[in-house]
Amino acid sequence: MSIVVGAQQVITSWTLAGQYQRVMDKSELSASVTELTHQLALERDLAVHYVAAGRTPEREEPLRAQFGPVDAAAEAFREKAATITPAYGESAPTLTRQMLSRLPEIAATRSTVLGSALLALPTVTKYSQIIAVLTQFHDEIGKGGDQEALAGDVAALSALSKAYNAASEQRGLLAGAAAAGRFQSGELDRFIAARARQESEVTVFKSVATPDQRQLYDDTVTGTLVDRAEAIRLRALAQAADGNRIDIEPERQDDADHWFEASSGSVNGIWTMQRRLGEEINVHSRTLKDAARRDALLAAAYSLLLLLAVLIITAIMARSLVSPLRRLRTEALHIAGARLPETVRLLRERGDETGLVPAPIGVDSHDEIGEVARAFDEVHREAIRLAGEESRLRANVNAMFVNLSRRSQTLVQRQIQIIDGLEQGERDERRLAGLFTLDHLATRMRRNNENLLVLAGQDAPRRWNEPVGLGDVVRAALSEVEGYERVAVKLADGVAVSGQAVNDIVHLLAELIENALAFSPYEARVTVSTGTLESGGLMLSIDDTGIGMTQDELEQANARLARTPTVDVSVSRRMGLFVVARLAQRHGVRVRLRSHAAGLTAIVLLPGSLLHPHLGPAQTTPAFPTPAPQPAAFFPPSLAQPSGFFTPPPAFSTTS
Repeated sequence: MSIVVGAQQVITSWTLAGQYQRVMDKSELSASVTELTHQLALERDLAVHYVAAGRTPEREEPLRAQFGPVDAAAEAFREKAATITPAYGESAPTLTRQMLSRLPEIAATRSTVLGSALLALPTVTKYSQIIAVLTQFHDEIGKGGDQEALAGDVAALSALSKAYNAASEQRGLLAGAAAAGRFQSGELDRFIAARARQESEVTVFKSVATPDQRQLYDDTVTGTLVDRAEAIRLRALAQAADGNRIDIEPERQDDADHWFEASSGSVNGIWTMQRRLGEEINVHSRTLKDAARRDALLAAAYSLLLLLAVLIITAIMARSLVSPLRRLRTEALHIAGARLPETVRLLRERGDETGLVPAPIGVDSHDEIGEVARAFDEVHREAIRLAGEESRLRANVNAMFVNLSRRSQTLVQRQIQIIDGLEQGERDERRLAGLFTLDHLATRMRRNNENLLVLAGQDAPRRWNEPVGLGDVVRAALSEVEGYERVAVKLADGVAVSGQAVNDIVHLLAELIENALAFSPYEARVTVSTGTLESGGLMLSIDDTGIGMTQDELEQANARLARTPTVDVSVSRRMGLFVVARLAQRHGVRVRLRSHAAGLTAIVLLPGSLLHPHLGPAQTTPAFPTPAPQPAAFFPPSLAQPSGFFTPPPAFSTTS
């Protein structure tokens, strides 16, 4: 409980420190606002004097000289405003953005004053609108703090800034009236209203200020210039009330300058008081921030010492529990991440868990941790037992596949031999065509049996000792599919496939071609073509115009083709892809499916290690037996088509 209370004290004190830090930042921005409004108010008063005096070069020079200090103060304000973020409250960033958005109006107002016949009163209005937005920020300083003294200083500063603006506005209006000899329309009312605002804001200031601040104000905003300015103001109001020309001192010609000098004493005095109040707020907020941080550090130190004592006691009490728990965690992770996967791998290779006794976890205590360790040992043993059963089941399934395939292959082989014998002695063309059809179906049945061997991980029973030409390989693949007469073949010459891979490549191509024919319209062609690779390999493309596959299906199919999949229930639905993947992995062949506008393309990349130069049919013995001459009535009309389209003879289905 003491730690919780100490933590709450730390959080509270640190939060207060952050609040006072933000108050400091806002007070520094307020100081830049005070400087900017001071320089901008002076520019306004000089601009009014310039306009009322008839825009003479003598009055234009001091006005332009004031542009520099204003621009410098605006740039300093921009730098300070950049530190105000949403963390300073909801209104401060919004008001800061409003102030920044009004700064470009200064240049526009200058252009209007210098380049048009703008009167004095509109000039005062334009500048005063910008200044009014800027002075609103003084009210934002105290938001975020909860000290009553700080709130009073902020209220006093806000009242002084408004009083300063009103006093400066009077300076500009009366300077313009003195230069023109009279108040223009609306100027007198504006002058009187400004005086009323000044007196009202000074009253507000004195009501919220401390006695020391009131005394400082009385000592600062006083003197000969202040008295002279008051006398000039009253004389000007009396002359304006009588309808006479504004003539402050008949014996002098520079009434406007005389008034400007006298009124600046009061204006500058209020500005000096503003700066001192801003400095007091800054110092006060810094003091509060430092005190809050000191309280936070003391509370944190107390809480840390208490927490350290609790931790030492807890460590002494829990040391006997941590060591076995750590050992349990380490060995459990090792079993899950290394020992169990390695054991499962060995079981898949051996097919029997005999001799694989898992070592127990080295925790022999009789408490709850020891009980958890014994329970984990039981789970480990059960996992090994289940993995062994799965391995035996997988081996039994593979054995069933091999047995069924061998039995069926024997029957199919005998069937093919009988059909071959009947073909040799048959002279009737119609019967011979029927025998060729049976021969082709038997060849396809043999490939389906070989699929079972591939599922069981067995090698193909048929092999070749010599390289076989690529054309013969493709023709052999076509002899094992239905609808081979719809296949257009465009192959490169002079390429042969290594003998040990011939039957697997034939099987692989037959599966892909059969898939392309099955999912293409009955009248559509499937094209088998070749292309060379820079790596020295060969690319076989099987293009169809079928229904294609969705993007998700295509990605899943390519994922299966990229790695050797595990035999599961999905094999019954995707047996062709499974067989292709197994055969491709066996010889380092890469197979990938791609979609195109009219269907699907199966790309088979044969590595250079499987390829050999082919001398051609005139210089080498054909890898597959050359069929005996067949009756013309058997061959379909596709044989008469141009080069590239052909029907593979059924004799390719015979045994090598």
